[in-house]
Amino acid sequence: MSSDQITLGAGAVELTVDAGNGCRISSLRIDGTEVLRQGDKYGCFPMVPWCGRVENGQFRDGGVKYQLPLNSPPHAIHGTARDHAWKTARVSDTEAVFTYELAEPWPFTGKVTQIFELTPDALTVTMGVETYDNSFPAQAGWHPWFVRELDGSRVELAFDAEWQEERGDDHLPTGRRIAPLPGPWDDCFGMPDGVDVTLTWPERLELKVTSPTEWVVVYDEQDEAVCVEPQSGPPNGLNTLPRQVTPIEPLELATTWTWRRL
Repeated sequence: MSSDQITLGAGAVELTVDAGNGCRISSLRIDGTEVLRQGDKYGCFPMVPWCGRVENGQFRDGGVKYQLPLNSPPHAIHGTARDHAWKTARVSDTEAVFTYELAEPWPFTGKVTQIFELTPDALTVTMGVETYDNSFPAQAGWHPWFVRELDGSRVELAFDAEWQEERGDDHLPTGRRIAPLPGPWDDCFGMPDGVDVTLTWPERLELKVTSPTEWVVVYDEQDEAVCVEPQSGPPNGLNTLPRQVTPIEPLELATTWTWRRL
């Protein structure tokens, strides 16, 4: 294991964070069983300084238009911090803190911090985006790949959303809110009282994803994994619902995963 891989442990739970590869969670093992997909698209990566797709990779801040690289043509997707190494700031047996200085191709300077706190039955991850220079619009969130099956038990998703962001043919929200539709999904849902999604592998494990934010993207169109992605705004939010990070008002977000054996 490289020095960029930090492992935390609590009871029968082991969490590994790969600071050198976008500060993603590379592994979460509960009673020795891996609950995050491995391989190419794996683990759980931070989405920052934006979440989901940005239309044509373009957004405005005031009167200035900015162009981001089109890493999911014709759009830009999931931020830039997942593509860079982060610095390890502090590590204990059950807690780790990492930082990343925003850099090109993001056009603004700022600092992102992720804090991981592990207990035998929960993981809390906190992310903060701050600036000491010019303000800028930003988003933050997480993109976990949970395994579809645990020892032959296929996952079931349960959540109660107030609305679904209608998705256009370009995979971007149209701006209309509709009643939630049945899956499969690659869609953003609104939960004004906070994100609360339950993944259940019958007779094996129940895992809850919660967050104080009101937006979550659920993606279950692949056979190997399902994604439950709490985020601080909807896809294309840099354009439709910009949240300014200022020297006196950082962007802060947290998510908690809790689990119990069945």
